[in-house]
Amino acid sequence: MPTSRLEAFSDGVIAIAITLLVLEIKIPSREGASLAHALLDQWPAYLSYAVSFLTVGIIWVNHHSMFSHLGRADPVVHFLNLGLLMTIAFVPFPTAVVAEFIERSSDERAAAVLYGALFTLMAVFFNVLWQYMIRKPGLLRADADPRQIEAISRSYRPGIPLYGLATTVAFLSPIASVALFGAIALFYMLSPLRR
Repeated sequence: MPTSRLEAFSDGVIAIAITLLVLEIKIPSREGASLAHALLDQWPAYLSYAVSFLTVGIIWVNHHSMFSHLGRADPVVHFLNLGLLMTIAFVPFPTAVVAEFIERSSDERAAAVLYGALFTLMAVFFNVLWQYMIRKPGLLRADADPRQIEAISRSYRPGIPLYGLATTVAFLSPIASVALFGAIALFYMLSPLRR
């Protein structure tokens, strides 16, 4: 099967998910504090939005890179891609949970663990999809450069351990965990510059 419909559908799901993230940034209430103070009080919403937006954006860039090497897609590619898209479409929910609960000491750990569990699961689907694509004969384009394939594989390898580590940190410091997810996003943004 050609990949054009799969890529178009993926782009649509990713575009909707990344757009929905902004809905969690609310206009502050006019009661009590000044507008400036109320805007500053929403820092968890800004932080979770920025981390999630960057993460989904990087997934989109890497998804495009991955599929640029694919010549055809079989049903397994379609279903693994659906699993990846399922996790991406879910990102607005834990983003909203982190924005709402990261400052509540009784709930911040659960919010950060939910966030991390989703990002870790997303990394699992991403890596399984890529590994399947490069190992199944006949899926990659005939002119796919083996050096590029290996470079992409190397860049994807740290994903699951990094997300797993940042999720584990949530048990000690939920805010540090969310900050680590931001650092992972920056790592993946900067990694193509080193190739």
